[in-house]
Amino acid sequence: MKILLAVDAVLPVQKYGGTERVVYGLGKALAAMGHDVTFLCAGGSVCPFARVIERNPEVAPERQVPADIDITHFNNYIPSSDWDRPYVVTYHGNGIPTDKIVPNSIFVSRDHARRHGCDSWVYNGLDWDDYGIPDLSLSRSGFHFLGNAAWRVKNVKGAIDVVKRVPGETMEVLGGKRFNFKMGMRFTLSPRIHFHGMVDNNAKRDYITRSKGLIFPVTWHEPFGLCIVESLYYGSPVFATPYGSLPELVIPEVGHLSNDSSEMINLLKESDSFNPVKAHEYAADNFNAGVMARNYLKCYEKVLNGGKLIEERPLPDMSDYRHLEWR
Repeated sequence: MKILLAVDAVLPVQKYGGTERVVYGLGKALAAMGHDVTFLCAGGSVCPFARVIERNPEVAPERQVPADIDITHFNNYIPSSDWDRPYVVTYHGNGIPTDKIVPNSIFVSRDHARRHGCDSWVYNGLDWDDYGIPDLSLSRSGFHFLGNAAWRVKNVKGAIDVVKRVPGETMEVLGGKRFNFKMGMRFTLSPRIHFHGMVDNNAKRDYITRSKGLIFPVTWHEPFGLCIVESLYYGSPVFATPYGSLPELVIPEVGHLSNDSSEMINLLKESDSFNPVKAHEYAADNFNAGVMARNYLKCYEKVLNGGKLIEERPLPDMSDYRHLEWR
């Protein structure tokens, strides 16, 4: 099958990356399965296993798809209604670019689809070869936060407050800075909280394989949460709020969910009860790029055979997905 993956980003990613990391891993897995993969992406991209077409920002992406492509997989983009070639579109965030959901829509978790009034979803997967084999025998101390700390709904403030209320505990903030003007001049004095900004895979591995757990008290419905499966892959349990995809991803064997800060403090005391090997195997087996690719292939084949993934419908009210309870 000749598959084009369209994403408005430079590939491959060098540091954190979200959607682009998932899309690149998907392309690699599809190519390994024998499919002919093309990326339509931003200038400066390179890829050893797929054809790369530099996207012209002055031309609609669908008008840049070569004639030999069997199906195009757009990400966070809906082609014009007069474009009649086979395609699917994955939405990676809450809300979509138009006021309606097209029949070839795919979301990234069951809850993500449900909140958009749909039942078409594929879990994100990662290319674990990029992450290496973690040393799960290392001793662990302190906790970590992983994500875009500048985004208020990620609630790094809540994570910091929890750690500061546990005597002697520390936290490594991966993806945030001590000073943040966007969040109303956030300034954290505590010497027990260490900020590292955006980190690459090597630094991420070094911090998380020594962490007692990810603290992730988000106050919105998380569509998926790559930081969840990354932390689990490195053997770290997850302590998070029960919103969005998190009840699907964080099963009891690998973490706890609560929107009560006092309860979360008590739950952190159980971090030593989790088995790093079980957490690692759970993430490696269920959220890898190969599993994701096989599930996307089912969607591609359905569309190529003339089927619809869902019925076209208006976008439902999405006003309740932010600023959920954290007490």
